[in-house]
Amino acid sequence: MALRRTTVVRTGLSALLLVGTWVTAGIAPAAATPSTPSDVKAPASAGMLTAMQKDFGLTESQAVARLAAEKTATAVETKAKRAAGASYGGSWFNADSGTLTVAVTDAAKADAIRATGATVRLVEHSERQLDAAKDRIDAFADDAPAGVSSWRVDTRTNQVVVDVVASRKNDNDVRAFVAQAREAGPVTVAETAEAPSTFAAGTVGGDPYYTGNVRCSIGFSVHGGFVTAGHCGSTGAQVRGWDNSYIGNFQGSTFPGNDYAWVNVGSGWWTVPVVLGWGTVSDQLVRGSNEAPIGASICRSGSTTHWRCGNVQAKNVTVNYSQGAVYSMTQTSVCAEGGDSGGSYISGDQAQGVTSGGSGNCTSGGTTFFQPLKPILNRYGLTLHTA
Repeated sequence: MALRRTTVVRTGLSALLLVGTWVTAGIAPAAATPSTPSDVKAPASAGMLTAMQKDFGLTESQAVARLAAEKTATAVETKAKRAAGASYGGSWFNADSGTLTVAVTDAAKADAIRATGATVRLVEHSERQLDAAKDRIDAFADDAPAGVSSWRVDTRTNQVVVDVVASRKNDNDVRAFVAQAREAGPVTVAETAEAPSTFAAGTVGGDPYYTGNVRCSIGFSVHGGFVTAGHCGSTGAQVRGWDNSYIGNFQGSTFPGNDYAWVNVGSGWWTVPVVLGWGTVSDQLVRGSNEAPIGASICRSGSTTHWRCGNVQAKNVTVNYSQGAVYSMTQTSVCAEGGDSGGSYISGDQAQGVTSGGSGNCTSGGTTFFQPLKPILNRYGLTLHTA
């Protein structure tokens, strides 16, 4: 567990902005100077490797091999997508084989795709067709009942999947929405235990970042501030640190539709390219933002449940929160709870996005969604702070 700050630390480090979260249980002073792997070419810090061993049941060498294979798959994905052209049907990482599978509608493209190092699966629908079908469902997102939790492109089944809450699947409004969705294209239905919600939390004792009476978590440092979730605060809202001192204000915030925001940093606070391990694992340096493929491992840092790992399950997900639909989310098997909102998702040493919401918890397990990072940077003209 993370170590609680002492009075000396509160006095000496009250101006330190710690990326990835800062919060309830506090952190040890060493977090101000992130531990750097002895081999800077290593795929991740020793702490992340330890966490992967725990969460995935791997040995250290297996964790290293998996991260190396995922890094290769990320590079292969770009080349394979280019080779597939308009027939590209999506791709995903296979943890067992350590390879990337690419779906394609045109068998004539298979050899060129294999030449990039990927395996090939022939499918009926291209990614463009699946995205178009999902866009047609997005067009009536405002009519989605609470019993519909999300919908997404599933490249492995070559379908658009509509997730419905199991206990409400026979509600008339849910059945009507599903029927309308089926008219949009290749759609299948899956069941989920509960509806998604955001992971903001009311004020509690400890070490948070606060806006009003809401506690959330920092995502990633950018030059001039940090990014976080939009539902954590509106544009102009004041932000306070773990010691209740003023940090800055929300400079931009969007929710629903998207779930992103950024906060400027001033008043003696500064930024560092670090995701916190909360004393459970070593802090992780951020070295870039290459997007991990579906199936890759991913870890999350948050102010409530600290460090958790899982897999990327889907991209281009529309999440039907009670406040309204949020588009283009990434779905994961990483758990989260209230207060984790806005926290960082990282794969290896590559920043992925910020926690939006989900269902379940870290006792029984759950499904979470994150807002990908690059759209946030592009929207506000920000530059990720990297090591």
